[in-house]
Amino acid sequence: MAGLEVLYACASGSISCPQDALVCFVHWEMIKSGYRCIGSGDEPRSTDKKSELLPADWSSNKELYSLRYKPMDSETQLLLKAIAVDSTLIFNLMNSSSQQVTDLTVNISDHVDAGQLRTFDSVFKDGDSLSEKVKTQLLPSLDRPKGQTAERRSRSEEEEERRRRREDSDPLGIPHRHPRQGTQPHWPGPMIPPFAAGGADLDPFGTRGGGGMIVDPLRSGYPRSGFDPSSGIPDILPPGAVPPGARFDPFGPIGQRRPGPDPDHMPPPGYDDMFM
Repeated sequence: MAGLEVLYACASGSISCPQDALVCFVHWEMIKSGYRCIGSGDEPRSTDKKSELLPADWSSNKELYSLRYKPMDSETQLLLKAIAVDSTLIFNLMNSSSQQVTDLTVNISDHVDAGQLRTFDSVFKDGDSLSEKVKTQLLPSLDRPKGQTAERRSRSEEEEERRRRREDSDPLGIPHRHPRQGTQPHWPGPMIPPFAAGGADLDPFGTRGGGGMIVDPLRSGYPRSGFDPSSGIPDILPPGAVPPGARFDPFGPIGQRRPGPDPDHMPPPGYDDMFM
C-alpha cells in the first residue's frame, strides 16, 4: 500500500477516531484511481484546488464527512459523503454530471483497530479486502478517469490475446467447436437446389422464382413461342386488354384465324320474330 503511510502521517493530527482512519483510507483509494481532492463540504469554494492531500477541515464533523473530487484530466466533480451509523460507516459517491450514485457500507471494527490509531503498521486490518470493496462497489469502471479505463482495457485485451495464443499452440488442445469468424462455410439457402424439394408447398404462387402449385400454361417452364398476350390477339383481344406480366389463360387457338365466314357476323334469320 505504497503512499498510504505518507498520507496517514500527514493527516495524523486530524485522526482521533476509527472513522477518521477509514475515511483516510478511502481517500487514498480515490487518489490511486486518478482523482484529486478539491475541498470539503458540498459547495465549491474560491480556495478549491486539486491536491492529493486531505483538506484542513476534512474531519471537523465526526458524523458526516463531505469531500469533493475531480479527475486529473476532466472537470467532472464527484461528491463523496461518509455517514457514521452505529458501528458502520456508509459511503456515498455522486457524479455531479450524470447524477449517478454508488455506495459502500463498511463495518468499522472489521478494518480499523481503534486502539492503534497512532501506529500505522497496526491501525488497518484486512486492507486488501477493504481496497477491493472500494474499487468494485464505490468506484465502478464507468466513473473512473478515461486514462485508467483505457489502460485496464488494453491490459485485458493483451491477456485475452496471450490466452488465445496459448490455446492455438497447444498440440493436445481440443479445437474450438465453432469455427472462427471468416472460416464459416457457405451453405446455400433453403430454396436453392438440392434443398428446394417441397418448396412449392410453401410458395404456391411461385413468387420466389421457384415455381408454384398453380398451373399457368404460359409459365409452365416449357419452351413457348414467345407469345405476349399484352400485345393483343388479332380479332379476339385488342392491344392492352391484358396488362403486361399478368396471368392469361388462352380461350382459343393462338395465332390462327377462324376459317371461313364468321357465323356471328350477321344475326340469324327471324331473330326478331317473337313467335319463332
